[in-house]
Amino acid sequence: MPIYVQHEVLGRIPDVFNAEAIWQAPGLALFSRRPLLRDLLERSPREHRGRAATRCFSHVTLMLPQEEVDDDYHLTRGARARELAQTLAALHQKDFGDLLGSDQVRYDVLGKDELAPGEVEVRFGHAVYLPAPDEKALFNVSVSRDSAVWKPVCAVYPSQRLALIGGSEGVASYVASGWPFGGDSAILLLNDGPDAQPVVQMRPKDAFDCNFDASQGHYVIKAKGSSASARLLLKITRSSSAPPAARPAPQRSASTAAAVAGTASPSRAAVWQARPQAQADSSDLTAVPQPTRRPAPRSGETDATYAPMLQRQRVSLVALALPRLSRYRDTGATALEVPFSHTLGLNADPAAGRAISFLVNDSDELYACTDSGRQRITAPASFTPVDARAIRVLPAPPAMAERYCATVSLVQPLSTGVAPGARLAFGRGSPALAALRVLDSPRFLGSGNNASADRIGLSRNAFSFEAAPQGFKIGRLSASQALYHLDERMEFVASIGEASADAPYLLPAGHHLVAGHYVLRFDV
Repeated sequence: MPIYVQHEVLGRIPDVFNAEAIWQAPGLALFSRRPLLRDLLERSPREHRGRAATRCFSHVTLMLPQEEVDDDYHLTRGARARELAQTLAALHQKDFGDLLGSDQVRYDVLGKDELAPGEVEVRFGHAVYLPAPDEKALFNVSVSRDSAVWKPVCAVYPSQRLALIGGSEGVASYVASGWPFGGDSAILLLNDGPDAQPVVQMRPKDAFDCNFDASQGHYVIKAKGSSASARLLLKITRSSSAPPAARPAPQRSASTAAAVAGTASPSRAAVWQARPQAQADSSDLTAVPQPTRRPAPRSGETDATYAPMLQRQRVSLVALALPRLSRYRDTGATALEVPFSHTLGLNADPAAGRAISFLVNDSDELYACTDSGRQRITAPASFTPVDARAIRVLPAPPAMAERYCATVSLVQPLSTGVAPGARLAFGRGSPALAALRVLDSPRFLGSGNNASADRIGLSRNAFSFEAAPQGFKIGRLSASQALYHLDERMEFVASIGEASADAPYLLPAGHHLVAGHYVLRFDV
């Protein structure tokens, strides 16, 4: 692998702010002197023809002992560091001016705790770039181990050609937090200009698999033959200050469209019918199932062949609605956290560990939490904490935004059968569908009274439901219980108001009902 970053530590420098002492040793004892900065630049040209250098490096980073840099900042506001950078740039221009061409000489002085007194670390090379004072970043690069907590690595500038990302400053120009691979491996970014996405390559090439996940918008990097935990996610985003790329926008894939379905405009059910007492208000409209055209019976068959099969009716928990806890401050609830295991199933056992969890606090701020920490997020968002299917967080529909801040789709929905011909109730005090009330535990709710999370937004008797050939008959049992009807794509249809067992609301098969934290799909 070519040397993209030249990295050396110069020792025995009496005054680390003395530019001449760093640049070149005095006298003519060429064979006895130790190499200093000028010697290093001369021995490692940027381009050469034969043994003759034709171009030299022009960007150099200096690192001094941190205590020295701190003292300079306290006493002179960093004047000695600025003077050091200016003097070295002048010496560089004077001695290598014929090898610079149009390149600008730039020096940067930083502090480093690991350096001993009298030591100076220098770095230069193909992948070392210092931006101009007025140069704006073109791309921002961040990494993650779990797709939830992203940690910034570096910025890529318009005139910057290469960036080398690794786990050690000795071989890379930028260090990635939580680097899971060996110290001799690195990610090489090639910037082809503002109209193209940077090219990502691994070094060494044959030791890694690097693939772009278009649905998630990041690269997945794995060492060949390693465990599933040895992976790194790399995201490259265009800076807000950068001009837009001169390329047509790519067509949205089906998976991407699904990830942002929560932001689409609400659509109504296919067939609407006004209630008898309703006049013109759209909230009084009720969705009814669309009539289906029944095929003509074959010879020897009767109409009984097409009778609905009530024994196949099921109710499934497909998503969890995260409430706005600011509405429930009087209860003492400070946070609601929903954890998921490494199989992306809901994890009610703290000892089993978690891959990711989603937390909403009493200020209605939403966070994704992993072992790497926590990071505030906004919906819509998608996460792949393990090599499995993605877990999606969708925004609450506008009509539900007063009560909810987001919904978390379950990768592994929970389902249970419904007895035909029976009217059942759902709520904190009802045994029906109790297996679907997965948050009925104090474990998920941060509060001082050890209360179940279901006490936030779910009544003891929330609603009744009864299977019918056309769908399910829904009756609201508590006047304070909010119920919402979502269609098969989880888009808002209606808020269920004055519905009762005597005048039920008909929920079409395959549609969803939101009550408390639970988004339930009713299937026939």
